[in-house]
Amino acid sequence: MLIKRILILCSALFIVSCTGIPDGVKPIDNFNLEKYQGTWYEIARLDHSFERDLENVSAQYRIKTDGNVEVINQGFLPKDKIWKKAIGNAKFVQSSDKGYLKVSFFGPFYGSYIIFELDEHYQHAFVSGPDLSYLWLLSRTKTIEPELMNHFIEKAKTLGFDTENLILVNQDSNR
Repeated sequence: MLIKRILILCSALFIVSCTGIPDGVKPIDNFNLEKYQGTWYEIARLDHSFERDLENVSAQYRIKTDGNVEVINQGFLPKDKIWKKAIGNAKFVQSSDKGYLKVSFFGPFYGSYIIFELDEHYQHAFVSGPDLSYLWLLSRTKTIEPELMNHFIEKAKTLGFDTENLILVNQDSNR
């Protein structure tokens, strides 16, 4: 019985830790999912195995009839000359007007998706995961102005992200 309680507690802690918020990162308020849906291009990221070496990375968000969000991530792996695609499901962690969602590509396991900056026209977004090792700059366009990149790096650095290891994603439109 004690072992069962410990396993339940450990499982609960694991689940909570994957949907947590890094210290200092604050999800945006007044979030509008309808305006956010559509295609976003990945401009910069911190490296993770699930995106390693991918180029031309994009994400598509679509509101489903149940109010959740279908997430379709895809990217091109040049060394193998193949497209990789992952389809997931996202749900709000708190209220639907806060940029704090959890997303799953693997069954019941969710990870945080925290939008901590979003321009008023929904053209660029700064996104974090559950800790400071997850960071993305997304844009509606495949290129951005240098001023926006500088702002992203400075804000991320101030929050404690390792901006020295940012990957600038190749968005070569010839693929």
